[in-house]
Order: sequence, then C-alpha cells, then structure tokens
Amino acid sequence: MDAAPLLDRVRAACLALPEVVERLSHGSPCWFVRGKKTFVMFVDHHHGDPHVAIWAAAPPGAAEQLIDDEPARFFRPPYVGGRGWLGLRLDLDGEDALDDDELRGIVTEAYRHIAPKSLSARL
Repeated sequence: MDAAPLLDRVRAACLALPEVVERLSHGSPCWFVRGKKTFVMFVDHHHGDPHVAIWAAAPPGAAEQLIDDEPARFFRPPYVGGRGWLGLRLDLDGEDALDDDELRGIVTEAYRHIAPKSLSARL
C-alpha cells in the first residue's frame, strides 16, 4: 500500500489545528503543538512493523478502551504506549478503514490532550 495518500490525510488533519508545526523526529513525520510537544507521529513500517499507522496522544483510559474494543484497528505503540498513547492502523480496507471524520476526531483529541488550554479553547 502506498503510504503517501495516508500521510497527506494525517498531515491535513494535524495542520488544520492552531499553532501546529510538522517536522521529522526519529525519522518519521511528527506534529508538534507550538513546535514543542508531539501529539501525533506517522509511522510507515516502523522497524519492520507491517503497518502504516499513527501514534497519537490519548486521554487517560482512552487507549485501553479502544484497544480492547477494536484490537484489529488500535494497538499499544512501542516506546509511548506505556504513557497512554494510542496506535491506529491506517492501512485497513473495507469497513475497518479509517474515514476522514474519525481521523480528525482522533487527531483533535490528541491535540486537546497535549495543547495548552488556551489553544484547545480555540477549537
């Protein structure tokens, strides 16, 4: 699967939020609030992983709930999963495929979890 269109969708969702910048971190595109705190990371077959996915900050308990409810779509990402981050596969087809509204919702929740209250209030 070509990851470029998936990256474009994630990029559009992230950059639509206030004061977000994109840059590479650990070899992957990441989005930062005010250039400081990461809230979403795009991974394309990270260290041999067979998936294209995002890792997103999540409010307490949200990642566990989504992983329990839909383990084919959601997972605990390495390195940051222990801090409550959520992994979301982007390379699924059919009814499991992620639609743009759901992507924007997950990205927006990640942003709200990381951004200062003054920025979150602008949403």
